[in-house]
Amino acid sequence: MAKKRAHNSKYLLLKTAILIAIVLLALLYPSKGGQKSNDGNDKLGIELAIPQFTKSTKSQVIEHVGYTVSYNEQRRNPNWVAYELTAEEVDGTEPRGSKFVPDPSVAGRQAVDNDYRNSGWDRGHLAPAADMKWSEQAMDESFYLSNISPQNGNLNRGVWKNIEELTRDNAHHYGEILVVTGPVFTSKKGLGYIGNNRVLIPNGFYKVLLAYDNGYTGIGFYCENAAGKKKLDTYARSIDEIEEITGIDFFHNLPDDIEAEVESTFDWNKWKTAN
Repeated sequence: MAKKRAHNSKYLLLKTAILIAIVLLALLYPSKGGQKSNDGNDKLGIELAIPQFTKSTKSQVIEHVGYTVSYNEQRRNPNWVAYELTAEEVDGTEPRGSKFVPDPSVAGRQAVDNDYRNSGWDRGHLAPAADMKWSEQAMDESFYLSNISPQNGNLNRGVWKNIEELTRDNAHHYGEILVVTGPVFTSKKGLGYIGNNRVLIPNGFYKVLLAYDNGYTGIGFYCENAAGKKKLDTYARSIDEIEEITGIDFFHNLPDDIEAEVESTFDWNKWKTAN
């Protein structure tokens, strides 16, 4: 009997040690299958950022470490990409990646890098690499082609880049913000196709932001997928306007009265001078 009790004690100690090791590994290395949880402002969180469609749309939702994507196999484009961005993440030091690859989690047909080569269109990030500097895995996954759309080069390196920088400025200012962004197709044929996989070229791009600072505040942006440069406030829209353009219901988990107030209008002064 004494030998059996000793054996059981050793077994329990071993089991406890294994459980502790699993917990420590989970803390040190986040699961590849899901985006990080919110550990800051309890008024925000990735769950609040996940939108829903107001009309039937082809969608496969995939969770990565740094972002969640709704992928549209018919268009070979994302419908939306949603993530939470904190001030600490903006200050990450992970070097920028460079290798665009298919998303291994996509079920069905998707783009490959050759579809973009010599197409005349940039590989436009939706969740930008500069927002994923906090993790090597997040950086690598930002180069999945499920997070990429054909984008006018002048837009990608001009106004769109400026909107991305404004987003990071506001993450610093508010401590954390929620971001939902994606391409816009105003017709089934978009602006045409590129590559053997017939990747649909968007008519435009949108981005909506939500922050909390003694109350919720939000703003949207819309850009045509074309060259041009105007002041950033020219591209600013209410979230309601972006919902009308996209057929997507953003921040629907907010209480109805708060959602209506936040999405019906915006205050440019709360976003233009974040620092």
